Amino acid sequence: MSNIALFTDRYRYFLYTHPTDMRKSFIGLCGIVINIMKLSITDTDVFIFLNKDKTHIKILLHEDNGFTMFYRKLDRGKFTLPDSPHGDSGPLPIKANELLAIIKGLSFHKYRQYSS
Repeated sequence: MSNIALFTDRYRYFLYTHPTDMRKSFIGLCGIVINIMKLSITDTDVFIFLNKDKTHIKILLHEDNGFTMFYRKLDRGKFTLPDSPHGDSGPLPIKANELLAIIKGLSFHKYRQYSS
């Protein structure tokens, strides 16, 4: 089993903000990372992809000697994503706890800070 299943801050996480065809496998997702996201695939990076309806998620990572992919399909509901600070363009860097929140179905809310 992969050590990444711990989803620790040891890794960098990148959410692809455009809908992804969930029929894509390792080669197709690597193509998105390299050609569209303009990122290199390293052992410290994790890439997250969702379908148009946000009901399927694929998580891709490269480890010592190969690729690992996690795939989750919801029976009902949708994955909730954090707001992108720069709209819908480019990969969105997220933290391990944000990925866990996405997988667990937690909502992201912006909290206002009030000054006294």
